[in-house]
Amino acid sequence: MTVLLGCSSMKTPATAEVAVSKEAVDNAAVAGGTEFAPVEMNSAREKMALANKAMQAKDYKLASDLAAQAQADAKLAQGKANSAKAEKAANALQDDIRVLREELNRANTNK
Repeated sequence: MTVLLGCSSMKTPATAEVAVSKEAVDNAAVAGGTEFAPVEMNSAREKMALANKAMQAKDYKLASDLAAQAQADAKLAQGKANSAKAEKAANALQDDIRVLREELNRANTNK
């Protein structure tokens, strides 16, 4: 009876871990992970697929481990995507500032 309780108690955390990790992978994709961190996104998706297979095979320990790894990969992908987008925005802002300075210099020169 203890063994059955142990197995059933491991099912719930694995199910929750897989669900949370799937959400992390989805969030990373929405954040641009596929574009800015394709290696990490592919790794996260592959590990999620393996975690789902482990769940179907009732290997909840493996499913939980793979889901945790997928979540870590997804968070890394999301972080890289956010960083790349921030860098892109900063570069655009620098370009805008440069253009404004050039326009100010021209305006001051023409006075």
